[in-house]
This record gives sequence, C-alpha cells and structure tokens, in this order.
Amino acid sequence: MAARPLASLASGPLKGRVRVPGDKSISHRALMFGAISTGTTRLRGLLEAEDVLNTAKVLSALGAPVTKAGGEWHVKGRGVGGLSQPDSPLDFGNSGTGTRLMLGIIAGHDMTVEIIGDASLSRRPMGRVLGPLQQMGLEIEGARDRLPLVARGSSNLIPITYELPVPSAQVKSAVLLAGLHAPGETSVIEKEATRDHTERMLRHFGAELSVDTLDGKTKITVKGDAELKGCDVVIPGDPSSAAFLAAAAALVPGSDVTIEGVLINPTRVGFYEVLREMGADVSFLNERDEGGEPVADIRVQQAPLKGVHVAAHRAPSMIDEYPVLSVVAAFAQGETRMDGLAELKVKESDRLAATVAGLIANGVDAASEGDVLIVRGSGAVRGGGLVETHLDHRMAMSFLTMGLASKEPVTVDDVAMVATSFPEFLSLMQSLGARFGMGAEARG
Repeated sequence: MAARPLASLASGPLKGRVRVPGDKSISHRALMFGAISTGTTRLRGLLEAEDVLNTAKVLSALGAPVTKAGGEWHVKGRGVGGLSQPDSPLDFGNSGTGTRLMLGIIAGHDMTVEIIGDASLSRRPMGRVLGPLQQMGLEIEGARDRLPLVARGSSNLIPITYELPVPSAQVKSAVLLAGLHAPGETSVIEKEATRDHTERMLRHFGAELSVDTLDGKTKITVKGDAELKGCDVVIPGDPSSAAFLAAAAALVPGSDVTIEGVLINPTRVGFYEVLREMGADVSFLNERDEGGEPVADIRVQQAPLKGVHVAAHRAPSMIDEYPVLSVVAAFAQGETRMDGLAELKVKESDRLAATVAGLIANGVDAASEGDVLIVRGSGAVRGGGLVETHLDHRMAMSFLTMGLASKEPVTVDDVAMVATSFPEFLSLMQSLGARFGMGAEARG
C-alpha cells in the first residue's frame, strides 16, 4: 500500500457535537464472546475499522459467522470449545488485541492454526501472553514469540493461578478466556488495575466470575467448563479515539466541542483526568450506564494549560493516549514529566522514541530517559516538521492534532493506517472545523 502523507494546518475555533466510533477494546471482546456463546449475539455501535473487521473475519473462518444486518452486527455462536479448524492462516492485520485475546480462545480448542499479521504486528512480541497460555496447555511450534506463529490448542487445558508480572489487560483477558475452557477455576492476580472490560462482559454473557482483594492485589477468578449465552451489546464510543478530538478542542483557541456517548470506565479515563489537572475545561455530561459500562458526553473547551507530573500508576488507564498527551504538553507552560512508559516501546511502533522524534522535528523541547518522557512546553509550538509514523495510526493522529494549533503545518508521512482504528478521524475533525491539506495549501 502506497504511503499517503498529509499535513494539518492551523485552524479556527473547533465547534460542534460529534460521536466517535465504538470502543475498539469492547468491539473485539463482544465479537469473540458472541462466537463462543450459544445462540446469536446482536451488536450495535461496533467499531467498523480494519482491526475489528479482521477479528470478525477470523471468527467467521473458525466457524462462527459474523454478518451485518442493517445497523447491527450478528454473531452466530458455537459455544465454548465449539469453534472449528480453519482452512487457511488466521490473518489479524495490525491488531495486537485481536491476536492476543484470540490466542486465549484458540488454546481451548483441539486444533492447529497458523496466525499471521502485517509487518508492524509481526514485530510485536507475544511472549508475555504465550507464557501463561503454554502453562495451561497451548503449544507453539518452535521457540517463537512473534508472528507468524503456529499454535496448537487442547480440549484438556489446565486451570492456573497467574500473577501478572506487569499490568496488561490483554494478558489477563487471554488467560481468563482460556480459563472458560478449562475445568475448575482459573485466576489472574494483578498488582495494578487494568482495563476490566473482559470481566464486565463475561458477566454480561453469563459467565461465573468473582473479583476479590487480597493484600492490596486484585484476584479475578473465572469458573471453567462455562456456558455463555448470546445477548445484545451496545458498544459505547471509544475514549482513545475521542482523545484526539478532546486534545484538539483543548488546544485550538475558542474551541467548544462535545463528544457524545463516550465510555468513561474508570480504567480508561486517565487522559481526561490529566487534561483537567493541566487546566483544560473538561466536563462529563449526561452520565449513564449502557450494557454494563459507564458512558457520558464529554465537553471540552479551550483553556490555558500548565505542565504536570504524570505518575507511573496512571499508565494502565491511558497507555494509548501518551503520544497525544505529549502533543498537549508541548502547548502547556512548563515541564510535563510522564513516568512508567516502558509499554510504549512495544506498541505498533516504539512509540516512546517516535513521539520524542516527532516533537523535536516540530521545535518542541522533548527527551526520553529510560521509560520517562519529558516535554518542556512554552505555550506555543512552531510546527513545520515532517513526522515519521512508523506505520502507527496513533502517531499519525497525534501529530495531525498538533498541526491544528501550531504556527506552521505539521506533516505526517502516512495516514493510510488510521483506518485500522479510526476511519472517520479526518471527516469528524473537518466537521468541527479542522483543516488538512498538502502542497501549496499546507505551505500557505
């Protein structure tokens, strides 16, 4: 696929009400849980982006057809352990979430599958999730921890109690999904809270699940040999996608933007909490519950910002938002220090290094020290730089957000991969008043 460079230009006030696509994490899980339930699961608000659609294709290849009917998506479930041997490799494209969670499901099936992905996904390590799954009985051909992988599942998995060495909702979810297929009880212990969408959705589909606190740690236990029942799921707006619109509204003078129906699960709103600490005018309006998840309309108005210290314990609730937070920090007055970002080094790209490089290219004083990111903001950004995205959708959207408020246009080397998570990004931004272009338009 040919690269598609694009520049963002200084824009007038951003104003309006918009709705972002459905949450990616919940979309993946809703499809997968529907596939291993009995009966039909109906989904509204599913994120129709490449990552999620690849999960849908994989499930169809495994014998659980996923189809669209009007404004809904339907999954014909096969029950726990009821998926079938695919005829060809399972291609997850760019989706790390889809790959890691599906490994937990595959572990509980007596089948051998080849798992493949694009160049970016094939560079990302899988060892963290493979370790506990192999303890349960999953076999991997060769000593590999990256795609392509040949995985052999088992209908006789061993239940385990696994303590996460580092916070990871994907690893936790994969182990719990495998635990549905094992006899007895499978438990995951976490020292720091991570996204709890899997726990909430397991209950929604009828699984027996308990959450206990022990010595300051959380123990999540699922009962195996489970029977899940298909149900209806309404998927709220993705807070990670909404973060780009919220950041733009916080930066562009005179802006007033409301993003409707956004997930405000406590494990996902760290970015918005930090925005408030920086001085941004952020309000959660019309708070409500939909499908077991808290939802609100998020209103953001531009306001002066100041640098803050973001402690390491915040990382699990906003790990995907650090690149765009660093952009916000560039426009703040004073130093913003973000600790505990080791996870950024193993995302779609080394996001820590790429973020620093993108900031420096646009005249921002930034540096990384170990797993710490430091941005020294001056209240304004020169811009004018070319940002290498490294095939990373969040890098592209973060720096396009920067250009809307900088003095000179900011160019990213490729926007083609934005479709993996947020295909409506450009059109929604433009509907609020954002300006994008290339060539003479970008220069002048």
